[in-house]
Amino acid sequence: MRLHTGLPMILGLVAVWPYVSMVSSSLAGSAADYNVVWDSPSKGPAGSMPLGNGDIGVNAWVEPSGDVVFYIGKSDAWGDNGRLLKIGKIRLRFDPPLVTPGATFRQELDLPSATIRVTSAGKDAKRELAIWVDAGDPAIHVTLRSTVDTTVTASIELWRTKRHVLPTIEVSDVNVINHRPKKRKYHAPTVVEPDTILKNLDRRIGWYHHNRKSVGPAMTAKIQGLDGFPREDPLLGRTFGAVVLADRGQRVDDAQLQSPPAESHRFSIYVLTQHPATPEGWLDRLNEIIGAAENRDFDQRRRRHEAWWRAFWDRSWIHASPTRQDRPDASARRKTDSADETFTVSRAYALQRFITAAAGRGRYPIKFNGSLFTVPYPGKPGDADYRRWGPGYWWQNTRLPYTGMCAAGDFELMQPLVRMYAEDLLPLFKYRTRHYLGHAGAFIPECIYFWGDVFSITYGWTPFERRSDKLQTSGYHKWEWVSGLELAWLMLDYYEHTLDEPFLRKRLLPLAHDILTFFDRHYRSGPNGKLFMHPAQALETWWDCTNPMPEVAGLEAVTSRLLALPETLTTPRQRALWQSLKNKVPELPTREVDGVRMLAPAERFAKKRNRENPELYAVFPFRLVSFEKPNAKLGIEALRHRWDKDDFGWAQSDLFMAYLGLTEEARQALAGRASKKDPGSRFPAFWGPNFDWVPDQDHGGVLVRAFQAMLMQTEGRRIFLLPAWPNDWDADFRLHAPYRTVVEGTVRGGKLIKLNVTPESRREDVTVVGAGWKQATN
Repeated sequence: MRLHTGLPMILGLVAVWPYVSMVSSSLAGSAADYNVVWDSPSKGPAGSMPLGNGDIGVNAWVEPSGDVVFYIGKSDAWGDNGRLLKIGKIRLRFDPPLVTPGATFRQELDLPSATIRVTSAGKDAKRELAIWVDAGDPAIHVTLRSTVDTTVTASIELWRTKRHVLPTIEVSDVNVINHRPKKRKYHAPTVVEPDTILKNLDRRIGWYHHNRKSVGPAMTAKIQGLDGFPREDPLLGRTFGAVVLADRGQRVDDAQLQSPPAESHRFSIYVLTQHPATPEGWLDRLNEIIGAAENRDFDQRRRRHEAWWRAFWDRSWIHASPTRQDRPDASARRKTDSADETFTVSRAYALQRFITAAAGRGRYPIKFNGSLFTVPYPGKPGDADYRRWGPGYWWQNTRLPYTGMCAAGDFELMQPLVRMYAEDLLPLFKYRTRHYLGHAGAFIPECIYFWGDVFSITYGWTPFERRSDKLQTSGYHKWEWVSGLELAWLMLDYYEHTLDEPFLRKRLLPLAHDILTFFDRHYRSGPNGKLFMHPAQALETWWDCTNPMPEVAGLEAVTSRLLALPETLTTPRQRALWQSLKNKVPELPTREVDGVRMLAPAERFAKKRNRENPELYAVFPFRLVSFEKPNAKLGIEALRHRWDKDDFGWAQSDLFMAYLGLTEEARQALAGRASKKDPGSRFPAFWGPNFDWVPDQDHGGVLVRAFQAMLMQTEGRRIFLLPAWPNDWDADFRLHAPYRTVVEGTVRGGKLIKLNVTPESRREDVTVVGAGWKQATN
């Protein structure tokens, strides 16, 4: 570890070498400290707990009657209207009931093993129930051990039982023309098709949803001028559903499966999506999966599941606790001080990481507006398929759950995002750019369906061939181009952390080339030799801009980072483009308020329409303005003079504060965020509705990244510890830094007292930020 004396404004950066020694992970506490425990059943789905294996998600609860109920979600269950649907719902009924008068009740989400455990104990019987979603197979398992013989009956409960018109649709639904509630118009009714119960299965029950029609892709392609781009219909023939089986299972009817009286039971629900597939082909494939899985030892499958989650929790953690003089150990403190803000924040961090992992390994990126864990919501349109803002992907929302993954070492969870945007859809992005704008490169629209077309309401309903302006009509995103730069930035994070050279060559560099080529070809240079980006906008907020901050900062940050790559891994042609474009990037825009200079949304900006802080994108995500740089005051003043000061949902105030080293402000904002769960939901990390929906993944994504950034920030090879960490918050942590580096340490009373850096050679790149830094910058 060394003091970087070459850094500007370095007075407050102090090396604490005398305090540093090795740390053992045995001091780090456990995810079990944040297990969620309830001592009573729940009244309905608002009292559900989440489970998942990354692709299949479950909302499970125990009703006062003793029935166990759960919804099943899956990341690729796209219905024929382009909506992400639930797979279905299962009810388990017990005879005698699982919950009886006078019996004790305990329901616990065991984080280390990703298992819900329910214990009911009375005078005559004790029951132990476990629910888990297999980390290695597409299956949900429910087991029961009882001291008395019990009969268990599983029932399929469907709500898509007949063809009907959806009573309300959201802004990104395919058929919306005008989404204002009092003026809402539809291109056509959105017709929901029913699920189908499988008939006469042998000792099993099941159901499926088969897309016999496709509403959207052909129509959006025709209207948006993309029908010349060859691709398969992503909806037609998509089939998804589940089959339920049980040890000694006996089919009662097509919707009920009974396990006869015994002291132990096991039910397994296997879930599959295939595209394209006939119902018969889908069932054949699912039976193959079931046969292969059931031929493996069940205890071995359980051990494999536990091993995956053990590795997940062991690779990263942050456990904060209040500074005390007389405390015994970290875990004891957390149990006795469960009401303090450090526990609230640490638990929120652990639970959000769990929710992200439970839904983040599927075929498609995490849906910001509910992920896989939506349930019916009081006062809203009824069933568990509803989610405010509909089925589409907004980039600014979609990225936020991904911003903290590298620091947590959750690299595999980034794959669905990269796969959809940088692989599946990049050819379409390039085609659209050439077709609309007449030049090479690729722009990534802010709002797209998973097949890549722009939302109907955003693009507009005037056919492509009748337009002179081929871009979308909506002013919210018309010239918003930062998505590609942010994706390249996230992919650079991934490469720097993993040093995965095939990823760099096959995924990152092609994407970055096309994104930067777009800017190079789309905008001309002004008299000063710098790009003149106009017309342009700053996110959704400022609609009439020149040289908007997000794009200016993104171009500067991405080109600089690409040029820092080893020349052996890049080509002269690539580097020539990067350097040429970097030379043309305008200065970061600034403005003055009462004689004080600060970051600005754009060089020129007008027509404010939303509540974002584009001026602070030079702070986050692009980190051109940060606590250790001489321009930090520009960011601090911009933060203090920002037009909108939201601190929940997708608003990123706590992130800006952490990056700028504003410790007390970041602490208050983060503690507030961690306490803002949905009042209608029982689970403490179901955030929302906020701007999005429940559970709001943007709210949790910002929380994760802000907590990490208060403790550790990185830039290039440099690692900064405690840049915005409160002196009265102790911590045990393990985080990941670039160049395959793991940083593990203990903070006590504002001092880093133990540190382990792997590999050891990276220790010299660590700088500990001292308590005097804040005073020095103010």
